[in-house]
Amino acid sequence: MRPMAVSLAAPAGYRRLAVPLRGIVRAVLAREQRRAGEIAIVLVGDEALRELNRRWRRIDRATDVISFAYDEHEPDAATRPVAGDLVVSMDRVEAQARRFRVTRGAELARLVVHGTLHLCGHDHAQAGERRVMRAREDTTLRGVRALVKRLDAAWPAGPGTPLAKGRR
Repeated sequence: MRPMAVSLAAPAGYRRLAVPLRGIVRAVLAREQRRAGEIAIVLVGDEALRELNRRWRRIDRATDVISFAYDEHEPDAATRPVAGDLVVSMDRVEAQARRFRVTRGAELARLVVHGTLHLCGHDHAQAGERRVMRAREDTTLRGVRALVKRLDAAWPAGPGTPLAKGRR
């Protein structure tokens, strides 16, 4: 089996997050017993997520993570290697980390786990689906605590994100 290609598109200061983020994606896929394909993690600000949300989901507000599975509508999607894009708002990571009283690394890890579960075909539109997805998130997050610590250690110094408030 060829190695998984998980890429990170982010401002220079955030590129040090690539290794632990790759490990988190690998952990989700291993728990889901899924093969890996090409997965891109893209770290952006609220403006970019709002535009994607408006364009693809017809919802005119920022959100924390959007997942785009490359072949989710194919009849054999559940047996194909998982491939797609995870687009994460670093503005939401900052705000939600404060709100939930967790580290920024913990919140980013939660969003990457959540988005990767979407790439694997999970949803949370119905109450039963939400329970299943939350349980899978919680189980995976317990298993990647060391990677969350690595995210926190690699986090860029300084207040806020370079993506906040339109800065690019």
